[in-house]
Amino acid sequence: MSRFQLSDTPLLSRAVVDRAEELRGDAAALHDGWSRAQLLRVDRRGQVPVDGDALVFAAAVELGPEPVPGAVFLGVRGDRHVWAVRVLAQTGTVADLRRVGERLDDADAGLMVTAVALLNWHDSAGFSSLDGAPTEPTLSGWSRISTSTGHEEFPRTDPAIICLVHDGADRVLLARQPVWPERRFSVLAGFVEAGESLESCVVREIREEVGVEVRDVRYLGSQPWPFPRSVMIGFSAVADPEHPLAFFDGEIAEARWFTRDEVGAALALGDWASPADAPLLLPGSISIARGMLEGWVRGT
Repeated sequence: MSRFQLSDTPLLSRAVVDRAEELRGDAAALHDGWSRAQLLRVDRRGQVPVDGDALVFAAAVELGPEPVPGAVFLGVRGDRHVWAVRVLAQTGTVADLRRVGERLDDADAGLMVTAVALLNWHDSAGFSSLDGAPTEPTLSGWSRISTSTGHEEFPRTDPAIICLVHDGADRVLLARQPVWPERRFSVLAGFVEAGESLESCVVREIREEVGVEVRDVRYLGSQPWPFPRSVMIGFSAVADPEHPLAFFDGEIAEARWFTRDEVGAALALGDWASPADAPLLLPGSISIARGMLEGWVRGT
């Protein structure tokens, strides 16, 4: 069963709200829409107000009669503009994506992912990477401009590959990082380097992390991962399970080959938070890693 696909769209890849890029620089349209606009408050831990399985939006006019500096425009939901803003503290019930992501509907999920990723970028983009001068947000939060030279910078997304390595039959290679508790395993991943293709990154990262050469690299899908601002690009690849494992870069504490039955049993237990005394615990549902493992187990 060397070929398989993701069984479902990754939970954080659901996005049905119109981003309305054409409105980002239209001050008049944004001003007109502000009176009815919804506002999502996001704290520095990525938490937002929630009510059960839904996000809680405030009225944008609570901040003032017109769009305020620092607010970011997320798009148009139905006939209402949606904005997000960073806050220092929250009241009421709040949750981050890891806690609430799987329960949100498609619209809420896409809005929350975008808000968290975009505000995370603003937190670290206060000074120009070109001239070091302070920057100011523009285009409704979708760019920043140097106050010295006018150099414009756009939201940064760091690409990372995530790869399910299998033997072409009934075994998959999973690994544990040093900071993870014992029994918690996942597929292998790493950031794409400058001047590197995605496929080359897969080969290099797997070799560096576990000392294994892979072949038959195939694209599976992708998802945003705003922790703080990445996109995970999923692949599968085939390797020889008889090849000895070697950990060269210190990012892996342990790696093992697991059978399809072992992975299937672990998926049935839940995720890393499961209290089960089991030899293998796997990532939660908001991670594309889980979808990759589910697809491999099902052979879909």
